[in-house]
Amino acid sequence: MIKRFIFGLVGLIATLSLSSCGYNSMVKLDENVQSKWAEVENAYQRRADLIPNLVNTVKGAANFEQQTLTSVVEARAKATSINIDPSNLTPEAIKKFEDAQGALTGSLSRLMAVAENYPELKATENFQGLQAQLEGTENRIAVARRGFNEATQQYNSTIRSFPNNLMAGIFGFKAKGYFTSQAGADKAPEVKF
Repeated sequence: MIKRFIFGLVGLIATLSLSSCGYNSMVKLDENVQSKWAEVENAYQRRADLIPNLVNTVKGAANFEQQTLTSVVEARAKATSINIDPSNLTPEAIKKFEDAQGALTGSLSRLMAVAENYPELKATENFQGLQAQLEGTENRIAVARRGFNEATQQYNSTIRSFPNNLMAGIFGFKAKGYFTSQAGADKAPEVKF
């Protein structure tokens, strides 16, 4: 009789402690990270969609370095070919994605620098509009990346805190990777005319 009471009491305590184990919180935080990742991908996709228009506008308005245009097109193709499954947001996968996007950013910077040499190009409304759209898109990317990192930090903190870390291990919740700055991002790009 006493053994049943003790087993019953232990079972009740275990049930009550599991109900507040944090599983539902971890699921919500994981979903939030995946949602923020979708915003990041959306912002990068917007940029990728604008690039063909920018390249065609530049081609039509100026006859200059074909190599610059080719590098932008190639970098865009590589950047859009790398997709990350939201359930696999490992630091390595995010780094691979960042590297491809960084190459595209560098190509776009070179394109904008070369375009500065062509006053007739800078004066066209199409180029000015696309340049403004691209600048707005880069700002959206920065905001989306910051939101993703904040959601990831909250998720990682939760699954690493006691007693959630025990439940996270049992249910397979793993830490997510962060976006980090590209190597050399602390130095301003050099623009030569």
